[in-house]
Amino acid sequence: MALQCGIIGIIGSGKTSIFNCISNTKAVTESFSNKTNVGVVEVPDDRLYVLDKLEHSNRIVHATVAIVDIPGLVRSAGNNENSGNKFLADIRNTDALIHVVRCFDEPTLPHPDITIDPIRDIENIEFELQARDLESVEKKIIRFEKQIKAGDKKAKRGIEVMQIYKSHIESFKPARIIEISEQDKRFVDDLCLLSAKKVLYVANVDSKSAVTGNNYSNKMYDYLKQQNAGMIIIAGKLEAEIAELESTDDRNMFLEDAGLKEPGVNKLVRAAYELLNLRTFFTVGPKEIKAWTIHKGMTAPQAAGVIHSDLERGFIRAEVMKYIDYTTLKTEHACKEKGKLFVEGKNYIVEDGDILNIRFNV
Repeated sequence: MALQCGIIGIIGSGKTSIFNCISNTKAVTESFSNKTNVGVVEVPDDRLYVLDKLEHSNRIVHATVAIVDIPGLVRSAGNNENSGNKFLADIRNTDALIHVVRCFDEPTLPHPDITIDPIRDIENIEFELQARDLESVEKKIIRFEKQIKAGDKKAKRGIEVMQIYKSHIESFKPARIIEISEQDKRFVDDLCLLSAKKVLYVANVDSKSAVTGNNYSNKMYDYLKQQNAGMIIIAGKLEAEIAELESTDDRNMFLEDAGLKEPGVNKLVRAAYELLNLRTFFTVGPKEIKAWTIHKGMTAPQAAGVIHSDLERGFIRAEVMKYIDYTTLKTEHACKEKGKLFVEGKNYIVEDGDILNIRFNV
């Protein structure tokens, strides 16, 4: 799936360190690096290993998601032709955002605004995104006005919708929470509004606060709770230290000492996968066990097309086993005997964890 989740945050928030923990691309962590980095990240999924114990395949292939490390934003970024515009353009090209917020004290890494205040930092970046969105909306209002003069009847409703967005954004509210019909949203689809993107917030705390958080993250949690926004806690510095360990045993020991059951970045990757509204189905065989990525709500032929276009084009049926049934009964034959292998047609909606065998003819 050609989907990207962007990591954003103010300069010094620690977002690039977190990116390096989860990505196959290692980025420079200098405070004022202006380079955008893209990495492909494997989605942790223990179900693959459970399936492998039954099948003993030659290899395991995880689902993946692309993560984009966007250079740290500063106030009034949109007014800077040389850098700010590029940063905002990078955000526009992503499908969802991971907003890393600084929730730690570090005298050797001064905050651009002197003090540590997660709420201020969240609002500053939201303001930058909304300011650019407002500019886009106002330009489209002008275009609609020209279309009305040319006799375009639909443009009148277009202006009305744009005015709703304009008023909403001028009230310092992100476009993602606006209440408007799906039919009216078509008037803004081409704008790719920055503040309309889904956001997962990450409180980047000090190592001692990896499990319980701290006063900064508590303040951030209370603020985001009012907006029904998702948030997770990660100790970026601790995660970086864990990522540097080559031995699995050493990593597990480090995690245990920190009071963690798994690296926090694993939770982050899974949350990003969910944020992008993605789901996983499996194919199982002696050569490989593979996790395939689909959008929530995809039909069996569409899922087949993710494997290969010929499978969608010549789709006949899908033989489906539920993960829980297969891992309980141990074999495909047992699933068939117990009535747990289902033959589904073109209208079947693939569910997360389905094990598929596609029948096709081209």
